[in-house]
Amino acid sequence: MATMLIILGLLMSLLVSIDAQVGVCYGRVGDGLPSQQDVVNLYRRNGITRMRIYGPDQATLQALKGTNIELMIGVPNDALQSLNDQGAANTWVRNNIQNYPDVNFKYIAVGNEVDPNNGDSRFVNFVLPAMQNVQNAINAAGLRNQIKVSTATYTGLLGVSYPPSNGAFRNNVQGFMEPIIRFLAGNNSPMLANIYPYFANPSSNLPYALFTAPGTVVTDPNNGLQYSNIFDAMLDAHYAAQARLGGGNVQIVVSESGWPSAGGNAATVDNAGTYYRNLIRHVRGTTGTPAKPGRSIETYLFAMFDENRKPGEESEKHFGVFSPDQRPKYQLSFN
Repeated sequence: MATMLIILGLLMSLLVSIDAQVGVCYGRVGDGLPSQQDVVNLYRRNGITRMRIYGPDQATLQALKGTNIELMIGVPNDALQSLNDQGAANTWVRNNIQNYPDVNFKYIAVGNEVDPNNGDSRFVNFVLPAMQNVQNAINAAGLRNQIKVSTATYTGLLGVSYPPSNGAFRNNVQGFMEPIIRFLAGNNSPMLANIYPYFANPSSNLPYALFTAPGTVVTDPNNGLQYSNIFDAMLDAHYAAQARLGGGNVQIVVSESGWPSAGGNAATVDNAGTYYRNLIRHVRGTTGTPAKPGRSIETYLFAMFDENRKPGEESEKHFGVFSPDQRPKYQLSFN
């Protein structure tokens, strides 16, 4: 009996270790970036075992063959409408998934940060039908248990995020999100959520944003749960929002999180390095969040490289953990 318990303990430790690996998002909106093969080699040299890409780039898929790097592949927002046709979804899956049997696909992110309240509102009605059609194609290919179909959301969809237990989607977002949450629950798929403490006014309490607060900063008055970092508070607000729409058991994978090294308030190399190091340590541990304790948090750092052609604020160009010349900006341990 004692031997069996020891074996079970070792197996559980191995499973936690596997689940605790941190991924890195590979965006390509920049000049002077390495070739896709060099990027995959860089992942392997640094022990990065998970990658997120934002569209089916064929050269990246070729470079990933046989590497066993787990891949989250995206369907760009401007491709969502076309995948409302089942035949087009079948073709997409055949060309970008089935044609690469030696690539270790894990998730398909059907759309990224589609929001009824911003410039991507025109895509809202296309997300769920595209997810359903891609899921049908995955099922037909016999890959249902290997690849999970989801979509990437973000904190901007929440109308209430404080206290975390009051987390709720905006009123005009709930009708968009509820059927998506039902779809995820029915297929045992996770929600993908981009979580950025940097965009939550970090200078108001920098230690709370950087995981360096010495103790509790926020106590949720509804349940007494104590928060020492805003990452956990934001993630638990997402969980609460899902639960209100029937998604209490839908796991959340953090599909992006990062901190810029320049271009904005509190955007410095020191702050970014501190954030990434502490984030990795936190999500790889088994503390979890106050509302979802005792588990690691599957997380993808944003991003692999600084991308000088990213639109928006200047800070958007400075989220890389590597420079385009492949030199690390910070001393990070990914495994």
